[in-house]
Amino acid sequence: MQRLRLKADGRIVELRDGQEFPLVPATPAAPAEVAASPAVRDLRRRARLTQLEFAARLGVPVETIRNWEQGKRMPRGPARALLAVIAHAPDTVFAALARV
Repeated sequence: MQRLRLKADGRIVELRDGQEFPLVPATPAAPAEVAASPAVRDLRRRARLTQLEFAARLGVPVETIRNWEQGKRMPRGPARALLAVIAHAPDTVFAALARV
């Protein structure tokens, strides 16, 4: 029987004799994808907010912010678009989100 484990970074590994073996070789992210994603930590620091405050203003769990900043996950869809807008007009975005 094959034993598989899903790792926190999204990799799937096979467990054999107490060791982990990658099931599918890890593929590095495309340079365009990495360059296009907003640097969440930089945006948060420019806004002078803690992870908890930033998460509260965006309406997401603080774990989401941590995962984005640590590179465990990448913002997708609406979150990515919102972060792109925050990069250009953070005060306007935070003021609009405060009214919601």
